[in-house]
Amino acid sequence: MLMLSNWLVYFAIGIGTALMAAGVQIIVELIAHQKFSLLKTYLDKCSTDKENCLYQPILIWMSINVGITLLASALVTYLQPMAAGSGIPLIKSYLNGVRIPGLLSLQAFVAKCVGVVLSILGGLACGKEGPMAHSGGIIAAGIGKGRIPWFKKYIDLYGLFRTDHNIRDLVAAGAASGVSAAFGAPVGGTLFSVEEAASFWNTELVWKVFFSAMVACFSTNFLLSAYEGHPTQLSNPGLVRFNTFPNLTFDLIEIPVFIIMAAIGGLIGSLFVVMNYKLTVFRQKYLHRKKWIKVVEASLVSGVSALAAFVLMFTIKDCTTAEPYNGHAFNTTMGCDGEGHNAMSTMFLTTPEGCLKALLHDSYDNYSVLTLVLFVTVFFFLGVWTYGLSVSSGVFIPSLTIGAAWGRLIGLGVIQLFPNQVLTSKAKDVGKYALIGAASQLGGCLRTTISLTVIIVECTGDITFGLCIMLALMISKWVGDFFTTGLYDMNVEVSGIPLLSWEPPPLCDHVYVSDFMSQPVMTFLPVEKVGHVYECLMGESFNGFPIIEQDPNCDSRYKGKLRGIILRFQILVLLSKKVFCQEGQVPSNQNSITLKDFQKTSPVAVRIEDIQLTDQEKQYVIDFRPFMNQTPYTVSLNFSMPRVFRLFRGLGLRHLVVVSDEFEPIGMVTRKDLAKYRAEIKKGMLHMEHLTVENR
Repeated sequence: MLMLSNWLVYFAIGIGTALMAAGVQIIVELIAHQKFSLLKTYLDKCSTDKENCLYQPILIWMSINVGITLLASALVTYLQPMAAGSGIPLIKSYLNGVRIPGLLSLQAFVAKCVGVVLSILGGLACGKEGPMAHSGGIIAAGIGKGRIPWFKKYIDLYGLFRTDHNIRDLVAAGAASGVSAAFGAPVGGTLFSVEEAASFWNTELVWKVFFSAMVACFSTNFLLSAYEGHPTQLSNPGLVRFNTFPNLTFDLIEIPVFIIMAAIGGLIGSLFVVMNYKLTVFRQKYLHRKKWIKVVEASLVSGVSALAAFVLMFTIKDCTTAEPYNGHAFNTTMGCDGEGHNAMSTMFLTTPEGCLKALLHDSYDNYSVLTLVLFVTVFFFLGVWTYGLSVSSGVFIPSLTIGAAWGRLIGLGVIQLFPNQVLTSKAKDVGKYALIGAASQLGGCLRTTISLTVIIVECTGDITFGLCIMLALMISKWVGDFFTTGLYDMNVEVSGIPLLSWEPPPLCDHVYVSDFMSQPVMTFLPVEKVGHVYECLMGESFNGFPIIEQDPNCDSRYKGKLRGIILRFQILVLLSKKVFCQEGQVPSNQNSITLKDFQKTSPVAVRIEDIQLTDQEKQYVIDFRPFMNQTPYTVSLNFSMPRVFRLFRGLGLRHLVVVSDEFEPIGMVTRKDLAKYRAEIKKGMLHMEHLTVENR
């Protein structure tokens, strides 16, 4: 029965993620269609009208963008700041074993889903694919906990999967389902969760995660196909599909060109990461001190995005009669005097996903070189500026769009340099160069190889180009790693999250646990005065407390052999439940406290400041023995750092007690202590840093 319930939960995660993804996609399409239809009407009217009224469409465009983005940023900033960005770095940190308050809350889900819709409609250079992974993780956590929030309380439905281990596995499945629903790539979504997010895996979990991702992909396909009026055809497997390339073939002599493009992608990706890092540090120092400044900045970016698009469309009169790939795409005749349409408008009067498809599939002569050069330059800086705003947004689609634009440029250059090789119209297909450019740019930013290769192959539906995509992603990662870390890793470092990498830092074999442990240790006796415990929790922020047996031969009260460890959260639950009594007695409610009492209480919901005790209650005693962990993990002083690191990484530890030869606790190791040592490889040189960790 438990096994069946387990599989049903993973099935429900896939269904829930699909419903969320399809809802976001349909809402964006409906409202975006109305928005760009209105803009097209005013642009066409004012570009041909004898009266100069071009100020009207730009004011309307900027007003729509600023107004919608204002709502998007305010929702994230004031409701749940953890919903900002794509959420993948935070999900990755959570699955690595780091507790992040508010990350999987209902407020984060609302801010994430509604916020990403508003961000895209607000004209920001972002995508919805990254937030799908975070939203899927929230859905998974909510289904796993089996309770519904109701006016600061919870309505319990079931509690079979509330342990940290189970929730972590479910969140991994939710992240994979989100990526699967976004790209229609269940295998790629599973590998993305393995490669980029999760830390602890086994064969059974991989099967469950893949099952959930497949259910999400199929359900999203069915819902979107039903929305388009043909539910049985299942022609929409994901929110973003590159669609079929009719001539996706390559010659071996083109591989050197693809390798050069991969190196360019690594360089441009590194530049993106460096610029965004500088901007993020600047924001933290000067802009994010007050919440309203975050909202103003996001609104400013959306307004500038509309203004930049209008200026490019107005000044670059690149008129073409070539039909766009999407017959329903919006474009304007501004500046073309009735001859064709403005090519630049095809890329701006659409969502970022629509722009990406246009760059991948439009014909050879749809865009001039000048149009592509200006577009990729402007869109690159808008992408750098947008990522890190206090809005729900992803970086997948902007990276792919930037790469597709400069990849198309290189394709045009190859055709010009080797005209004898392009005698047929089939050879003039620059879509494959745009695809390699998109893959190279994404690899240069994110530095993820295996999963992205599979995702892009699944999006194109053609395995024959898999070798070229893999080469592009691998080489762009190598080139990018030579200069900087990946974008997600940079976000984790700047946020100060104690994330543990796959391997311990190099050159640390000579560092022992005595060099980086936290000391002295605050300990408790098995039976303690309630007042003393209360004062300790009020004065310190420690989350783990060793329990010792007092040494009768020692004058110090808090010196003795280790008997166990108890967590701060457990003590808070015991105090809130009044599990204490007068000395020599047994609390009347001690036997009524069960594991469910700890599971149904959120660790961030109970605070020591919210617990009120009378003077008489502070004279009572509390017995930790029935509730403490009597077999904690311990190490001696001569344990090396790599061994400690592997213990934390392999077992998912949060606390490790350091004991003396007499088995007395003399230090504690937490993830923050290990995160003090960070290794980076820049320009081929290994740099070691010993960081200072502050409690904030």
